[in-house]
Amino acid sequence: MGQGERMTSPVRSSYTLIPNQKYRRSYRRSNKFSRTEGTDSPSLSTLGNFKTLPLEIFQIVLEYLPVKDISMLSMVSKTISTRLINYISTPAGKRRLLLQDFHNTELSGSRKGSIILENYRSLGLLLKRCTLLLPTKERLKYIHKILSEISCFKLSGCSDPLHCSGLQCYGVFLQTLTAGWDELECHRVYNFLCELSNLPRRVQAVVSNKPGYVIWQKMTEGPTDETSLKGLADAIKLLYDTEAKEWTADDVISLVDELAVVPREWLLENSARLLILCGNNICFTFMASKAVNGRAIELARLVVFLALVCEKDLYCMDWTVKMMQKVCKVFSTPGERNNFLQSVENTFAHIIMDALQSVISGEHEEEDSSFLNLFHLVNAQANFHKEILYLTMSNRM
Repeated sequence: MGQGERMTSPVRSSYTLIPNQKYRRSYRRSNKFSRTEGTDSPSLSTLGNFKTLPLEIFQIVLEYLPVKDISMLSMVSKTISTRLINYISTPAGKRRLLLQDFHNTELSGSRKGSIILENYRSLGLLLKRCTLLLPTKERLKYIHKILSEISCFKLSGCSDPLHCSGLQCYGVFLQTLTAGWDELECHRVYNFLCELSNLPRRVQAVVSNKPGYVIWQKMTEGPTDETSLKGLADAIKLLYDTEAKEWTADDVISLVDELAVVPREWLLENSARLLILCGNNICFTFMASKAVNGRAIELARLVVFLALVCEKDLYCMDWTVKMMQKVCKVFSTPGERNNFLQSVENTFAHIIMDALQSVISGEHEEEDSSFLNLFHLVNAQANFHKEILYLTMSNRM
C-alpha cells in the first residue's frame, strides 16, 4: 500500500501546481504603462471596435477629437486609458496637447488666449482621468514628466515673465487636475511642488532680503534715476494691464498716489519719473483723476516736474505738452481749464525763483547740485514753451 501511494504521488502533485496565477499577477504589474499590447493579451477585448485598428491609425483618429472628448474616451477602459497615456508622450501628442504660444503680445483677452487656457484646462481633466487608478505620488511624477519640457512652467524658466501666460495656464491645469481631491492629497501636491521648485527657500529669500528696487528714504531726500524705479513701474503696469481685472483703474491710481506719500512724501520729481515709466495710460489716468477731483494746483505742479524729468532724462518735451493738452479736455468748463494753465505758469515761476534763491543765498555745500537744478529748470521751461509755440503756430497755419 505504501508502494502504491508512492506510485500515485507524482500524479497528485501535478494538480497542486499554480504557476499560472503568479505569472498573470506579474504580467499585469509590468504592463502598467507599456507602449504596446501583445496580440494575445486578453485586455485587447476591452478596446471594442478599436481592436481592429493599428495603433498608428488609432492615434491619427485622436488628432480629430477635441481634448475634452479624449478625456471622456479615457474612461471607457483601462486599456484605452493606457493607450492615451502613451499617445500623450509621443511627438504628435506633445505637439497637439502641449501648446506653448505663451508670449503672444495679443494673447491677453483675445480668442487665442482663451483657446490656450481652455486647452490646459482640458488637458488637466484628461490627465486626471488617465491617471485615476494610480497613487497620488505616482500621478504627480508622471504628470511632471509630461510637463517638464515646458520652460515657462518653471520658476525662473521664462525669459519674459511679465508678458507670459505660462504660469496662468499651469495654474488652470493644476486647478482642474486637483478639483475634488481631499485635503490630504492637495497637501501632497503642494509638498511635491515645494520640493520640485525649492519654493520655501525662495520665499524665505524674498521676505528676508533688503528691498529690491525702491528705497523709500532715497525717494524723499533727493532725485533718483530711472533704474531705481523701473522695477516698481513694471509691477504697476502688470497690475493695470492684467487680464483678471482684479485691480481696477481706480485701485491702481490710488496705489500710485499712496506710494508717493507713505510713510513719507516723495520728492515730486521722483513721483513724476515713476509716472513716466508707468506709461501713457497710467500717467494720463492719474492726471485726469486729479483734474476731475478739483486738484488743479497739484496737477499743475506735476506738469512742471514732468517737464523737468523730460529735460533731465532726455525725453521728448512734446510728450509733456501733448499730455497736458489731453488733460485739458477733461475739465468741464473753460474757466477751470484756464485756471489750470495759469497755475502751470505760476508753478514754473515759483519753482525757478526758489532754485535761484538757493543759489544766491549760498546756503549749500560746495558739491550741492542747486545750480545744476536751476539750469535744468530754466531749460525745461524754455523747451516746454517752445513746444507749445510749435503746436499753436502749426494749428494756425
